[in-house]
Amino acid sequence: MRAILDIVLLVLQIYIWLLIASAVLSWLVAFNVVNTRNQVVATVGDFLYRITEPVLRPIRSAMPNLGGIDVSPVILILLILLLENVIIRYVYPNVF
Repeated sequence: MRAILDIVLLVLQIYIWLLIASAVLSWLVAFNVVNTRNQVVATVGDFLYRITEPVLRPIRSAMPNLGGIDVSPVILILLILLLENVIIRYVYPNVF
């Protein structure tokens, strides 16, 4: 059972890094640092969008309009860190 919890924690950490990569790529595209016509950039951007958008969409719809500032990845990262903390402190020690 601890192996399953370790895998869950690893997946949560990977998802945090995917959220960070998605946010950084969106900034790079917004400031014209990378060209979305490049096939590699488009493929990576599409992958990150498909992985992160289904989870971020409900958070964005619940948030008020902040004038173009998207804080939904930060909120999701904080929620994931809270979930990891709960798993590590309360679930993991009680599993045999």
